[in-house]
Amino acid sequence: MNRLQGLAPVLDANTRVLVLGSFPGVASLRAQQYYGHPQNHFWKILGALWQQPLPAMAYDGRVAALRDHGLGVWDVYGACEREGSLDANIQNAELNDFEAVMRACPRLEAIAHNGGESFRHARHTERLGVPVYKLPSTSPANASWSFDRKLSAWAEVLHRHGVVA
Repeated sequence: MNRLQGLAPVLDANTRVLVLGSFPGVASLRAQQYYGHPQNHFWKILGALWQQPLPAMAYDGRVAALRDHGLGVWDVYGACEREGSLDANIQNAELNDFEAVMRACPRLEAIAHNGGESFRHARHTERLGVPVYKLPSTSPANASWSFDRKLSAWAEVLHRHGVVA
């Protein structure tokens, strides 16, 4: 099994909410883009909340929208071994340095874990001293949640922290 490296974080001094996934899937790693699988609901949810055509925009434009709204994106794992894209196949994972987040994001108000695998590491992110939320995974593998149900859950948390008006 090959050792895989994750993506660099998308965050800055204006990040108020940090979304943490588990580890990028094959499509995301290939594209070097967060939530790069066309069936992932991440960009569609944010596009609906911000009333922007994010899924149709170039990746640079989507990243700019994240920054404009104070939303950061990263993963709990910085590296791992995995065949395919399923979280269940992750082995020998290395956690990212969450303490670095506080130095890079002095305005951080909350951590939002995108799915159950990410939330398994909430005990580490809770040490940052901000509210920690478990959001439904935007992955196409999370078919038990409808788009509208995911949208509602994400809207509640992001609205609470001013990332959605």
